[in-house]
Parts: sequence; structure tokens; C-alpha cells
Amino acid sequence: MTSKIFILIVLSAFSFQLFSACDSKDKGIGPVSKVELKPFDNVLASKGKDVFDKNCLTCHRFDKEFTGPNLTGITKIRTPEFIMNMILNPEGMEKENETIKELAKKYPMRMKTQNISEPDARSLLEYLRKIDGN
Repeated sequence: MTSKIFILIVLSAFSFQLFSACDSKDKGIGPVSKVELKPFDNVLASKGKDVFDKNCLTCHRFDKEFTGPNLTGITKIRTPEFIMNMILNPEGMEKENETIKELAKKYPMRMKTQNISEPDARSLLEYLRKIDGN
């Protein structure tokens, strides 16, 4: 009985640590401090798909890991600001954001600045919202 309680406590602590690593209020490090999401914009998402195919497809896929993390569901676990700041400031995020520091341990290939404009980063966010059904 004591060992079951110990295991339960350890699992609870691990779950809390895992959950806290995905801080739903983390806005990341970068130029974007606030994103106001409006109703889904299919035209913006279409532009975002083009930007994704040109700049992101080399390392990212949906529904599977590749050189970079699987992006399916990203808009459900990260804030819009976090996503845009990761797109616009990946090197700064890796240096200063704890979530990205942890992810960097798993993926040896580092995300480099892609020189994506803020409007294009916003279109990428909209494309990710489409993929996630947001």
C-alpha cells in the first residue's frame, strides 16, 4: 500500500512538472506582446500555408515528428504570442525561454531566424489555427 501511495505521489509531481512546462500564459521572448484572435480567416490561413511550405516544411510536419517538433495541436498548448515570437525570434527564445530550452535538448537541429515578417508570422499562426481546427 505504501509503495502505491509513493508511486502516485511521484506520478502526480511528474504530471505537475510536465503541465507547468506548458505554461498556457507564456508569451515567449520577442516583439509580440499581444495578439487579438478574431474569427478564423481562411484567406490569411491560405497565405500562411504558402509561408509554411516555403520556410517551415523543411523541419516541421503535422501528425509526426521530423527534424523539428510535430506542430499538430500547437495552438492548443501555446499562446498566439508564444507561437509568433518563436517564428520571429527563435534564437532569443532558445536562449531565454525555459520551454524552448527543454525542447532544444530533444531536437539537435536548431531553428534559425527565417527573416519572416510579423504579418507573415501572423498568417502562419492562422494556418496553424486551421490545422488545429481553432
